[in-house]
Parts: sequence; C-alpha cells; structure tokens
Amino acid sequence: MAVQEARQGGADAHGGGCTCGDCPHGAREGHRRAVAAFLLRRDEFAAGQGLPAAVAHSASASRQWVSEELTQSAETVAERGRAEGEAWLAGLWRRTACAVWAAVVLLLLVQALTAIGAGWTAARTAGLLAALTVAVALTAASWFHRARGGVLAPVIGEDNRLSTSRAVAAAWVLFVAFAVLVLVGRLAAASHHAERDALISGLELARGAGVVTVLAVMCGIAVLVRRVVGLRVLSQRLQKVRADRPRAADLLTDDSGRGTFADIQYVVISAVALVFAAVRLARRPDQLPDLPWGLAVVVLVSAATYLAGKYAEGGRPVILSVVRAREAGDLDAPIRTGDDIEIRGAGFVPPGAQRADRLSRMVVRIGAVHVHVPLVPVTGGFSNPTDTLLTVPVPADVEPGRVEVQVVTAAGAETNRYAIDVTE
Repeated sequence: MAVQEARQGGADAHGGGCTCGDCPHGAREGHRRAVAAFLLRRDEFAAGQGLPAAVAHSASASRQWVSEELTQSAETVAERGRAEGEAWLAGLWRRTACAVWAAVVLLLLVQALTAIGAGWTAARTAGLLAALTVAVALTAASWFHRARGGVLAPVIGEDNRLSTSRAVAAAWVLFVAFAVLVLVGRLAAASHHAERDALISGLELARGAGVVTVLAVMCGIAVLVRRVVGLRVLSQRLQKVRADRPRAADLLTDDSGRGTFADIQYVVISAVALVFAAVRLARRPDQLPDLPWGLAVVVLVSAATYLAGKYAEGGRPVILSVVRAREAGDLDAPIRTGDDIEIRGAGFVPPGAQRADRLSRMVVRIGAVHVHVPLVPVTGGFSNPTDTLLTVPVPADVEPGRVEVQVVTAAGAETNRYAIDVTE
C-alpha cells in the first residue's frame, strides 16, 4: 500500500514537509510519505531497476551507488521521523491532561454508584478532593513540561523511550500520595478527638510497612537502573539508540520492539499489587493500605528479576572471524586490495538500529582506512549489514601487510580488533 501511494502521490501545496499539525498534510503525513518513497526506491533497487548506465557494468560501483542513494533517502525519512516525534510530543500534554481528568470523572461515577443505598460519606468526599488535588498538580506539571510530553515527561528516558522502572515507580508514588491525601481530607473533616487519633494512627509504620517497603524499593530501582544503564553504555557493554518518540509498548518491550519477560512480569505484578492496594484503601480509607507481606515479597521478587534482567541485557559487539568473500566460480586466494571481506561476529546491529539511516552509520576500520558499510537491498529489507555478518570492500588505500579490522556500530560501540593479512 505504501509503495502504491508513493507511485500515485503527486505534489501538493504542503509537499510532505508541513509540520503545522492542523491539516492532513502535517508531520505524520510527511513521515508516512517519506517512508513510502524510501520503500519504493529500495524495492526497485532490489529488483535491479533504476541503475544508471555508467555504473551498471560494475558490481562494486553499482553497489556503492545504490548504497549512497538509499542513505540519502533514509536521511530524509529520519528527518521526517524526528519532526513527527517533536510534533507528537508537543501535542501529548493535552491528551495526558484529558486522561487525568477523565480518571477523576470515572472516580466520581464509581463513588456515586457505590453510594446508592449506602449513602455519601466523608471518606468519599476526601477521596474526591484528593483526586482533584492530584489532578490539578499533574495538569500544572503537564503544562510546564508540555514540550516534553506533559505528565509523561518524568518517565521518558534519555533514549526517548518510556522507562519501565520510572513508570512503575511513578505509579506507586502517585498512589501513596493519593492515599495520604485521603487521610488528610478525613483528618480535616474529623470533629471528634478519638476519630482524629484513629486517623493519625492509620499512618503508623506498622500498618503501612508493606506499602512503604514496596515504594522505597521501586524508587530505588528506578534510580539504580538509570545508573546501571548509563555506566554500561559508557563502558560499551550496552548499545542504546535513540528513538524518534516514546510509545506505550516501550514499557513491555526492548529497544527493538520485542517483548521481554523481565519487563512484562514487572509491570503485570506491580499493576496487580496496585489494584489490591487500591481496593484495600477503598475498604479502609482511615489508614494506609496494609499490603500483606506475602504480596509485598512477590513484588520485591519481581523487582529483583527486573533488575537482574537489566544487568544481563546487552553485551559488546565482537568480531569472531574475517574471511575473503567468494562468489560462485571464484578461485581460492588471499585477501587483496579491492576484494570483499566478510566480517563474522555478533552484535553489529544494536536493538532499535534496524532502520536504513542507522545501518548506514556503521563503519569498518581496516588499518587506517574507514570504510562505510554499504547497504545491499533485498525485497523487504537489507542483506547487508546484518547483526552477525558484514561485507565490505578492501580499499586500495589499505597498505599490504598485516592490518587490523574493527567495526564501529550505529550506537558508537567498538568491537575487538582482528588482524588480517592483505597481499598486493
């Protein structure tokens, strides 16, 4: 469908570069059209179409020309993607503010329905006032951070993705703040000394030890994960590529969009514990939710699993071997300048770097010469580069003799050095 639209689409007043957001030809439309044009161009090159006659006679020249054309087209797609991401973030604060107030309205409806027959109580009033207070605070924060996603700004990581650890910690912070505000509202409305003493005793650690422990661990993990990820990136043991914009799926997936067990179980178990704590607060609004230690331990085990997963993920890219690329019918021979070499290893394409603009940033050092890895298109993707195999030519500038080969990935990580012999 995207290819058909690229073939049929003509020029218009907006040209696909409009980012006003008030018409159907905004940033999203511009990005979609750029992607469609790139896919069409890639599939044409994969089918052997569109090559100029000046390079068609040489396989290496045509490959280099196709790679350069695709790289330029991919840069246009990346630029449109960044514009779409900025426009999406700029408009997100209104949607997050609407979602917050929709939650307040939902709470009011639930309270009104449950009050039928039982009557309206001071606890319901305190809960509604606490929700209004939290909603006003979140709306104000959303306004001040409107350029960074509104309410979601604190849970967006440095890689422009939603952080699972920060999101879970933020949910627990908001819930505990709401619970304390409910007690504050009830304390303000209490008229008897005995009732006030009972409400104050509801804040004692013995009654809310489970919730307080879980809150402390969640906040600690959010800070620790940020530190762990930062140190692993700096030491090149973890490769991170920046996303165009955050997505809800980031909470359950890795950077490449695949679901991860550690993140999924962390979010699911935390959500279940939050629901349980909310029910306990609704049943006993005169004290902090007494989260049972059995459930609290389950949450802590889930948090430990998530943290262990963060320590275990990633790894440095590595070169395992380098051999001369051989086509059918070629004679066996040593590596010479002008030959293609295959670099075999692992971790060459970091998660989230499967796009053409990221693949085109890969560089191979052969001695003192930096060789950009050519993009070789096939229908539906690229056959080069891949996560385990790179094919690059040995330039004529490489001096014969023993030279070292090293790969620099799109995330900036460097592999080990691998020595090869180049003959004249």
